[in-house]
Amino acid sequence: MAHYGMVIDTKRCVGCNACSMACKMTNNLPDTNWWSRVLTEGGDEIDTPAGIFPDVSMRYIPVSCQHCENPACTKVCPVGATYKDPETGVVRQDYDKCIGCRMCMAACPYTGVRSFNWDEPKYSTEHAIGDADIAPHQKHTVEKCTFCYQRLARGEVPACMDLCPARARHFGDLDDPESEVSKLIKERSYEQLLASEGTKPSVYYLV
Repeated sequence: MAHYGMVIDTKRCVGCNACSMACKMTNNLPDTNWWSRVLTEGGDEIDTPAGIFPDVSMRYIPVSCQHCENPACTKVCPVGATYKDPETGVVRQDYDKCIGCRMCMAACPYTGVRSFNWDEPKYSTEHAIGDADIAPHQKHTVEKCTFCYQRLARGEVPACMDLCPARARHFGDLDDPESEVSKLIKERSYEQLLASEGTKPSVYYLV
């Protein structure tokens, strides 16, 4: 058993959105769906700093499912479609079980990390892209980041980490004290999103 998590170095992230595109392509996401976004901590608009020159500040915060140790979403799903994988700690969605009630979306404190397919998924390309072993997207289902579970099963890392040009992302077993992610959060200062909610997110942001 493991407890997979991600550490993101906000001092290295350049806001290029390569992670978002890697996620979308690898998982063949429908046109309207994004499992990963990069937010700007700064001004009122994306890519704008806060303050007045020369006293300005800005940083990027990549946001997706936080794969919480104590996920609020799994507690409210009436059919067990949202569940925590016991072998990896990854919070997953079973599209075949999902009844589209969206209770998981209502319970999750992290706004925008889930999407709901109101209609049959639509794609800009005429053929499927990405990994061949991903679960097909379905109408009337909730979906979200899976830490590229299909890649984990092959001993690989999530696509967002693989494609990060700034090498701002790190992935591994948080229960292993010798793993890179465990060492990073021991050596560096970090933040967690909405830690006060008690969900114990598995994504750490180095500051």
